[in-house]
Amino acid sequence: MSGELGKKLILHLKVGGMDIAFDLVVMAVAVGVTLLLVLLSWWLRRGLPQDPEAPPTRRAALLAAAMELAETQLLGGYPKRLARDLLPLITTIFLYVLFCNWVSILPIPYIASPTQDINVTFGLALMVYTMVHVYGARERGLKRHLKSYLEPYPFLLPMNLIGDFGRTLSHAFRLFGNILGGAILTTIVLELAGKAMRFPMLAPVAFLGGVSLGTLLNAWFGLFVGAIQALVFALLASAYIHIAVE
Repeated sequence: MSGELGKKLILHLKVGGMDIAFDLVVMAVAVGVTLLLVLLSWWLRRGLPQDPEAPPTRRAALLAAAMELAETQLLGGYPKRLARDLLPLITTIFLYVLFCNWVSILPIPYIASPTQDINVTFGLALMVYTMVHVYGARERGLKRHLKSYLEPYPFLLPMNLIGDFGRTLSHAFRLFGNILGGAILTTIVLELAGKAMRFPMLAPVAFLGGVSLGTLLNAWFGLFVGAIQALVFALLASAYIHIAVE
C-alpha cells in the first residue's frame, strides 16, 4: 500500500474537442508490471528442457507445480480441457493484479498501485466481461448464449442485461475500493507512527530492529491484502466465465 495519496502527474490532451487525461505514474507502473511479467515468462521458458526425455530442471518443476496449484485453486470446477484452455488467461489476470497491488510497497516516492485507479480496475473488469461472452458463445454456441438473456422469461431481458453489467461494475469497484481503502488506512498508520516518534515513551516502539514500525506494517499489509484481492479478482473472473459456459 502507498503512503502517498492525492499527488498525481496528469497529462491532458485535447482530442476532437475532448479533454483526455492520462495518469503518467499509473501508466508507467502498469507498463512496468507488464514488462516484468513478460521477463518472468521468458525466464521460466528458458528453464524448460528442449528434450522431452530430459530430466526436468528446477524452473520446470517450479512452473509445473505453480500451474497445477493455479488450476486446482482457480479452475477446479471446470472440465479438464476447458481448464487447461483458461489457465493462461486466469493466471495472467491473477499475476498482473498481484504485482500491481504489490508495487506500492516499494520505497519509491509518489508510486502507487495501478489498481488504486478506477480506470485500471474497470478496464480489467471489461476485459473479463468480454471474455465471458467469448467463451460463452464458443462453448454453448452464439444462439444459445444470447438466448440465455431471455430466460426464464423474455420480458426479463432488460433486467438480465442490467444485472450482467452491474456484476462487471461490482467486479471493478470491489478491487478499486479495497486497494484504495487499504492505501488510505496505511497512510493513516504511517502518520501515527511518525507522530509517535516525537514522544520519548513511544519512540522505542516505533522502531523494530532499526526499521520503522509503520514501514513494516505497510509492507505486511500490502503483501497480505494485495495477494487476497488478486486471488478474489481472479476467482470471480473464473466464476463468471464458468457461469457463461454451463
